[in-house]
Amino acid sequence: MQALIRSAKRIVKAHSTLPFSVYSSGQEQHILNVPVNKPLLVCVLNGHKQLGSQGTTHCPAGSFVFLSNRPGIDMRNIPAGAEYFALLLEFEQEDFDGFTGRRASARTHLQGPLQPLLTDALRQLIEWSAYAPPALWGLRRREILHTLHHLGHREVAALAAPPSLGYRVQCLIGSRMAEEVGMPFVSAALAMSESTLRRKLAHEGTSLQAIKDRVKLGHGLHLVQTTASPIGLIAEQCGYHSQSRFTDKFKSLFGITPTELRKTRMTETGE
Repeated sequence: MQALIRSAKRIVKAHSTLPFSVYSSGQEQHILNVPVNKPLLVCVLNGHKQLGSQGTTHCPAGSFVFLSNRPGIDMRNIPAGAEYFALLLEFEQEDFDGFTGRRASARTHLQGPLQPLLTDALRQLIEWSAYAPPALWGLRRREILHTLHHLGHREVAALAAPPSLGYRVQCLIGSRMAEEVGMPFVSAALAMSESTLRRKLAHEGTSLQAIKDRVKLGHGLHLVQTTASPIGLIAEQCGYHSQSRFTDKFKSLFGITPTELRKTRMTETGE
């Protein structure tokens, strides 16, 4: 695991745009309602992760948890020694194309050990991402999926729910993160009336505002966890013109302010 950590840290330090993310902390993090907007593979390399309001799903170092897209889940990131360290890889719906029977069942998550074949595939993805263009990233994501399937995790095919209207709205908002995307724009882009859009989203148990909060604040959470950008700049990048408004919404959803969360990443020698 240490070799994988060193490799990931080296690549992340040298490149700002990558097909994977690294989450690390020196203190325990407890974050509520973390949105999983796309299927997400979390590989815990040091420390351990707990999921659910009661911490019922436990993911120790040397294991992975693969989460299906869902509105939100409580998480604890707990360091071992000086650090919690996890590698995260987000998947697109089309990455699951080609798996037969992918809609046969609905799974919320999948767990397992980081077996040598999977660890090697992850290391290759990390090293390859230093020079591969984004247009090719999907090839490696699909390779990871097929590796998991080959290792006996057949349920991986059921982790991507069929694209819903909410997912399409989510993608629209995500492509215009710093903009104020309103009902008129979304309804026009999806070629339906505003009343129809509201009704169909309500049928899925959501709303435009709920999706906007989930996407924008989820992106803000990601930036707080993975960058050293000032909180005010992160607020702007998420479409909030007021840092205090961003902080209030962040605290209301996640149970912690951006500044408080940022402090958990700090050590005596810096981030």
